[in-house]
Amino acid sequence: MDVSEMQEKHKSWLMHNFPGQRPHQPLLGIMEEVGELCHAHLKNEQGIRSMDPDLAYAKKVDAVGDIFIYLCSYCTANRIDLETAIQHAWWEVEQRDWIAFPQNGRDK
Repeated sequence: MDVSEMQEKHKSWLMHNFPGQRPHQPLLGIMEEVGELCHAHLKNEQGIRSMDPDLAYAKKVDAVGDIFIYLCSYCTANRIDLETAIQHAWWEVEQRDWIAFPQNGRDK
């Protein structure tokens, strides 16, 4: 399944489960999940609350997956085709060479 198909399937689920959701609400969910992902990395880096590496990995995978689902919600609510946005962003990023041009990735 590609990203557009996933977004379309998610849209049906979203409309059924959260029909009155305001367009900015998924952004709040994204931020919460990014916070959880950062928290897992921070505690690992600090050596605080160390946990089994498999559990730590599972928490990261869960957070990344949740970020994607919230991103689908956000894009649907704001009429953004997520796959097109990803492709456009990749096209721009792919043009940069930070080794050859350390100031701006393009010509400096």
